Amino acid sequence: MIAQLRGTLEDKRPNQVLVDVGGVGYLVHVPLSTFYALGDLHSNVTLLIHTQVREDAIALYGFLSSREKHLFELLISASGVGPVLALKILSGMSVDDLVPAVRNGDLARLTRIPGVGRKTAERMVVELRDKLAAMETPADARQPVATTGTAGDVVSALLNLGYEQRAAEQAVERARKDGAVETFEDMLRATLQQLSAPAQQGARAAR
Repeated sequence: MIAQLRGTLEDKRPNQVLVDVGGVGYLVHVPLSTFYALGDLHSNVTLLIHTQVREDAIALYGFLSSREKHLFELLISASGVGPVLALKILSGMSVDDLVPAVRNGDLARLTRIPGVGRKTAERMVVELRDKLAAMETPADARQPVATTGTAGDVVSALLNLGYEQRAAEQAVERARKDGAVETFEDMLRATLQQLSAPAQQGARAAR
């Protein structure tokens, strides 16, 4: 069972990436949130993997945060929600928006996600409402406290990817001290590289 891949990003598309690990290329399906947060081609990447084994194929689904991977696994446990639809759901709504939408039974918001009809939304609410209680983030903990401007935007993006606020702010501060992070994209890439490093694995959001 593959649980994590660390290698070189050889190709990326909005719904899948190709990661080279020691000369072996792994095709990994990803949500848009992960796609947009990845670095340039041929850069190093670490993805948390959910492996789905079927009689005719083995499919890999990759995520940058354990929180997003955990939500994906909860989604596919709901009746009528397969991996493809689960990726569409995570691509259509951030973790911090999706969790309260399910918890509060906000069917109107859920059915705005492409591929999610009313019956599917209702099943998600009934089957996942209680399971998502531990993942719900307090409203006053979603916004950065000590960062503004570009740095604040990066912290907000990291929160949406499932990282803890303190870990996100510390990573942004280190990126600013290191320099060479003039744009939002540069800073986001630098902070994700830090948070994905082996020494930073403990700073990820709790599963």
